[in-house]
Amino acid sequence: MPKDTSIKSVLIIGSGPIVIGQACEFDYAGSQAARSIREEGIEVILINSNPATIMTDPSMADHVYLKPLTTKSIIEILKAHPNIDAVLPTMGGQTALNLCLEAEEKGIWSDFNVRLIGVDVNAINITEDREQFKQLLERIGIPAAPAKTANSFLKGKEIAQEFGFPLVIRPSFTLGGTGAAFVHRKEDFDDLLTYGLEMSPIHEVLIDKALLGWKEYELELLRDKNDNVVIICSIENMDPMGIHTGDSITVAPAMTLSDTTFQKMRDMAILMMRSIGNFAGGCNVQFAVSPDDKEDIVAIEINPRVSRSSALASKATGYPIAKIASKLALGYHLDELQNQITKSTSALFEPTLDYVIVKIPRWNFDKFEGADRTLGLQMKSVGEVMGIGRSFQEALHKATQSLEIKRNGLGADGKGYTNYEQIIDKLTHASWDRVFVIYDAIQMGIPLSRIHEITKIDMWFLKQYEELYSLEREVSNFKIDTLPKELLLEAKQKGFADRQIAHMMGCLESEVYNKREEMGVKRVYKLVDTCAAEFEAKTPYYYSTFEAEIERADGTRYVHNESIVSDKKKVVVLGSGPNRIGQGIEFDYSCVHGVLAAAECGYETIMINCNPETVSTDFDTADKLYFEPVFWEHIYDIIRHEKPEGVIVQLGGQTALKLAEKLDRYGIKILGTSFDALDLAEDRGRFSDLLTELGIPFPKFGIAESADEASKLAETLDFPLLVRPSYVLGGQGMKIVINKQELEEHVIDLLKSIPGNKLLLDNYLDGAIEAEADAICDGEDVYIIGIMEHIEPCGVHSGDSNATLPPFNLGEFVMQQIKDHTKKIALALKTVGLINIQFAIKDDIVYIIEANPRASRTVPFIAKAYGEPYVNYATKVMLGAKKVKDFTFNPKLDGFAIKQPVFSFSKFPGVNKQLGPEMKSTGESILFIDDLKDDQFYELYSRRKMYLSK
Repeated sequence: MPKDTSIKSVLIIGSGPIVIGQACEFDYAGSQAARSIREEGIEVILINSNPATIMTDPSMADHVYLKPLTTKSIIEILKAHPNIDAVLPTMGGQTALNLCLEAEEKGIWSDFNVRLIGVDVNAINITEDREQFKQLLERIGIPAAPAKTANSFLKGKEIAQEFGFPLVIRPSFTLGGTGAAFVHRKEDFDDLLTYGLEMSPIHEVLIDKALLGWKEYELELLRDKNDNVVIICSIENMDPMGIHTGDSITVAPAMTLSDTTFQKMRDMAILMMRSIGNFAGGCNVQFAVSPDDKEDIVAIEINPRVSRSSALASKATGYPIAKIASKLALGYHLDELQNQITKSTSALFEPTLDYVIVKIPRWNFDKFEGADRTLGLQMKSVGEVMGIGRSFQEALHKATQSLEIKRNGLGADGKGYTNYEQIIDKLTHASWDRVFVIYDAIQMGIPLSRIHEITKIDMWFLKQYEELYSLEREVSNFKIDTLPKELLLEAKQKGFADRQIAHMMGCLESEVYNKREEMGVKRVYKLVDTCAAEFEAKTPYYYSTFEAEIERADGTRYVHNESIVSDKKKVVVLGSGPNRIGQGIEFDYSCVHGVLAAAECGYETIMINCNPETVSTDFDTADKLYFEPVFWEHIYDIIRHEKPEGVIVQLGGQTALKLAEKLDRYGIKILGTSFDALDLAEDRGRFSDLLTELGIPFPKFGIAESADEASKLAETLDFPLLVRPSYVLGGQGMKIVINKQELEEHVIDLLKSIPGNKLLLDNYLDGAIEAEADAICDGEDVYIIGIMEHIEPCGVHSGDSNATLPPFNLGEFVMQQIKDHTKKIALALKTVGLINIQFAIKDDIVYIIEANPRASRTVPFIAKAYGEPYVNYATKVMLGAKKVKDFTFNPKLDGFAIKQPVFSFSKFPGVNKQLGPEMKSTGESILFIDDLKDDQFYELYSRRKMYLSK
């Protein structure tokens, strides 16, 4: 049956601001869905309140509504578009499903004659309501953990008495494991039960017997109206049950599952999907498997929507789940659709992987002082990375190199733990860095059986670790000039970085690189092709690996490289790596726009990134995608292979910017602003000399490299002082101190965590107003794209402030200073592309806090508020294709737009929620108001001072 021709217009519900548990994987899914539905000639209307994403770009849908995700907004949209036939709620995570249910309960869909596609209400209710789900499993004969539902405190106590401890409490209708907890001891039960009941919107929890130590698996499924079902991917959690899948290291395909159990699991998943309702779309099913020879299977949950794992499964297999799920929702059958990668076979197939995928979450505990850093049922990570390799070991190494936490991979970098008690403690109470600690434990000589007993991680994974450590010991016996080629090749095939190999032999990274070149141990690139090369792939999506040479009949030797280099002029865009606080999805938005603009200028575009949740790593965003760590060695090899005209570093946040110095040193052209200008803006001393020269005021400051120097400086500067390290993002380590004792404590603390850093001590302008400006400059002309005033006072990080566009309270005299300073600084830095400047205003004088000659967190917000594609323009300027005066700027905004930060404090009870110079928000939403009399503005303004933490 082809598509349902009665559907002419579809409403897609987005997932709102990014919070822990619901990140940009839904932006990726929603973007794919919008494109997929529009391909069919169907009108797409989109609602989402998140300005930082590609999904809310005007190019994504016919009508984009940046409105709060409420039924009130839904009614407004349905009134404005009476032609909407259907709503697709499966692309916006739990937020979209919950909103869809609320609208259903209020009768909104039937009032406007709109039907649900991609899922039915029944399916949402059965899967979200823990009691209904349990009854369903009983009905269809699928084992579940012994569990009972409680909707009162008393009932919860009765269940605990019946089951005994340990127990698991899981609130209904929540996201990212909110409120879920293990209860090991009777004394903790009352508090955790109360918290769980409070967290559930319907005040209901499921209490089940804890399956501690069982193995956890996920399957991603697609099903069409004809009841064809395909399993796209099997995912194994390296961590056992008890750690939320969003916080687990996961591996695809499943590694330690016997074929018989896998077939049983498949049958169960298909039966579950078929029994929750008659709908077509995507589904994610989670199972626990007993760690013994019996391999008993227990179903944990089923999500009738695309999920965090669907984004991972899409990137892992190359099968675009959200794109196909949207087509299925329109009525297509799987056998009528094309495999997007081969373009010649049908979508009714199950991908086969001839490589291994490892996903590692990325945490930001340093932003939440006092947070409980152990991992459990409640998700705490803010992003994730994915490594692709020919073996688990290579993929694991690539994933650890992608995390950007100053580690070069597993072990061999001198940064491991060496204290026995500390290692045992980190293994016992699952820590965020357990992936590294396992290696340290093996290095210390702790037997695998003991590590397994503590962590319950399958022995197969631990043996893989052990092999890596044995190889490290073997390599350490050699010096650079005696290292045999076979051993070097083996170390590279297992993912060790040149830096790690250099560390093992006590030489320089460049010496290892040169040795590899000389011996011909070179990276080759392989296609991610969904079908293990059974059919030819048409999609240029690559990962790197190392292969032994193959000898031809004529005696010549070669390695097979699947990445064919064209003779077109090329540009490389460096992505922003894993999402974290201070560097979120807004940089992915900029990268995608940069790629599209470069393509418009006739370049072949090459994207390098390792974040599986984003649109930049979609297989058809750039002409070529290298799914690789944004890590020097990988980037350098790709650049040498592709020989681009240059590299764009301005769009990928601090990740890409940090590589500018290396690129410059190796003679690789940086497109746009030069490395020298980027460095000048980061180097406080040089930058203030420039400001002095330009006659632009800035707060008095000094630079210190020790507590002694800081103490002496404090005598010449007045307290309060703002202390901050150099070259960091999201205000990491920034603090306002009010006396010498606080100063000394903070400086010692900072230098311990970031040794060798230059610390800046600024005279903090108490009570100042903060503002910022973004501009595009071509070296001759400057166009200010937006000036924002912060509602919170100076001292709250700009990412945590409510920012108003245009300013609401700055006089003409102040505005003129901001404009003059912005233009002077942009030109003095020889900016080519984007620049963001932050100001403090006190007594009508505008002081400069800092300048960043790169895309900033606020660029997507301004672009959405004014309806102008600023990143597109800036990229064309960077490429030298256009000048500022070539564009006709026409910003449109009635009233004001406010960028509102969104926090994920609910995941960290007990953490200090006060705001200060260190950024803590995980996402943002946009609010449009007509005037300053608006109640919401009044409320924000009245609360502005209560947050500041010194």
